Amino acid sequence: MTMIKITDLDLTGKRVLIRSDLNVPVKNGVITSNRKIHASLPTIKLALKKSKHVMVTSHLGRPIEGEYNAQFSLQPVVEYLKKQLINRYVKEVRLVKDYLEGVNFMEGELLVLENVRFNKGEKKDDEILSKKYAMLCDVFIMDAFGSAHRTQASTHGIGKFVSSACSGLLLQKELEALGKALCNPMRPMVAIVGGSKVSTKLIVLDSLSKVADYLIVGGGIANTFLAAQGKKVGKSLYEEELIPTAKRLLENCDIPILTDVRVSTEFSETAPVTMKAIIDIKDDEQILDLGDESITRILDILNCAKTILWNGPIGVFEFPNFRKGTEMISHAIAKSNAFSIVGGGDTLMAIDLFDISDQISYISTGGGAFLEFIEGKTFPSVKMLEKHALNNIN
Repeated sequence: MTMIKITDLDLTGKRVLIRSDLNVPVKNGVITSNRKIHASLPTIKLALKKSKHVMVTSHLGRPIEGEYNAQFSLQPVVEYLKKQLINRYVKEVRLVKDYLEGVNFMEGELLVLENVRFNKGEKKDDEILSKKYAMLCDVFIMDAFGSAHRTQASTHGIGKFVSSACSGLLLQKELEALGKALCNPMRPMVAIVGGSKVSTKLIVLDSLSKVADYLIVGGGIANTFLAAQGKKVGKSLYEEELIPTAKRLLENCDIPILTDVRVSTEFSETAPVTMKAIIDIKDDEQILDLGDESITRILDILNCAKTILWNGPIGVFEFPNFRKGTEMISHAIAKSNAFSIVGGGDTLMAIDLFDISDQISYISTGGGAFLEFIEGKTFPSVKMLEKHALNNIN
């Protein structure tokens, strides 16, 4: 991937528009996790050092496109940025609601352009809207890895009409980290994929089966693999129609199969837990976590790993009685000397719960983008940036 980077450009006197991923969870006007904003700050700070005219924008939530809704305003993000940037980088951070016909800068301020999804045509990559975005700036910086897989006006369309486009620091870091894990991994390479259904991660499992030395499956996904081996899974969630797919993957990749699990007859936070061998599962029981023997086998594999990629919890970790598998694996990854990369909303919740964030080599800000990169899909915005780089050479 050859792209122009923000560090390659002289931004002096240029109007700069950064497309960040500031799509953070907000409850009652308060940000409940600042991870994405924190990850976006290095690019914003560098742009502010290099230019006096910097704008940043993002989507937030899922408002009805083309309609303003205060619930999805970027105002809470603006308040957070003020605390991080005022006095050291800027004098003011200002939210701009009406910007498509142009903006005016005051000295020493960062402009935050309101939620792009309030603009009709954003998700359809509308050409007229894309041109309006492009007219705002001299340089477009694409830094929203979490939206890089989408063909939308603020992530892709703008690049067709702006004179100069480059990648931000976060986008570059994400692509490099995933490339390190998937394209030329240090071996053994271990991939852990959890979640409720094989169907939602079928392409991911296929792709990882070709690159991983060990593919560890957990959650409802593991139940389908157990069923594929003819094991009883009681009333556990599994996908009967995907048993042939699971059998094929078992033949093509080393997928450790569970030998014992934690079960219950009910699905609730207070459900009593019983640990038993797979062969002893009753018809009215459901698998909610790994058993100790299965955990030990997985930990042995992780102890030898040189590269670890993790997406999806191993059990119902939200319930205290059924989080041991996810907790033990989390700590094993944290203690490992392997290059570790973690992505996906539930997985990030798990590493926060077990307080190991600072012990992971790289935490991806992408959810769907993380999975689509693993699947081997081409990102429209990355392709656009590569085209700019090619045009620059020519």
